[in-house]
Amino acid sequence: MSAAPLSILHQDQWLVAIDKPAGMAVHRSQQVRDHAPALQRLRNQLDRWVYPVHRLDRGTSGVLLFALDPATARTLGHSLAQREVTKRYLAVTRGHTPPTAEIDWPLRETPDTPARDAQTSLRRLGTVELPIAVGRYRQARYSLVELVPHSGRLHQLRKHMAHLRHPIVGDVRHGEGRHNRLFREHFGVHRMLLHARAIELTHPVTDERLEIEAPPDSALGALLGTLGWSRATGSAAAEG
Repeated sequence: MSAAPLSILHQDQWLVAIDKPAGMAVHRSQQVRDHAPALQRLRNQLDRWVYPVHRLDRGTSGVLLFALDPATARTLGHSLAQREVTKRYLAVTRGHTPPTAEIDWPLRETPDTPARDAQTSLRRLGTVELPIAVGRYRQARYSLVELVPHSGRLHQLRKHMAHLRHPIVGDVRHGEGRHNRLFREHFGVHRMLLHARAIELTHPVTDERLEIEAPPDSALGALLGTLGWSRATGSAAAEG
């Protein structure tokens, strides 16, 4: 049985954006050999070559943008490098975060490479307390946040939230196992709770201002509803 087609959020003669499911890699690597990644699946679906212009972690869902020719890919790459593209993410994090925060903490791609500047803006959209004991605490606290990266370092949002001591739930590398286990056992959640909700850019050819959005999928939307954050599934989230 063939795989279901990828959900296309925007397509013109220069660009295509998909809603990448959580758990799907963007392209093949030494770690990704067993499943068809998004790049190959989209090429097969459109029956043409496509060029990735940014990346999402395998565990992250949401808006993923491709160019349809090398020149457009180069232009978009330049726009990303110049920080002319805005990407907005939703994340569920441990604890109650500050209402807003500007995280400015350099990051290393690998332990043996120099740290490079990295900045992320945080806005809290909602909080919840669950009557479930975790460690020495009788209740478990979580926040729903919007994250806007201003640079594109590897695992930037995951590392920045861990640095802030509010790791993203479901992050097995930078998160906290007790809270990941709580969401598995009580909510049946087996993914990282990070979703690329929107990307805003000036079209590289037409100069049109584009805002491409991906609503949370049904499972993530149901979880947000259970936690009292249904309004945050829209484009204009409010403090919960």
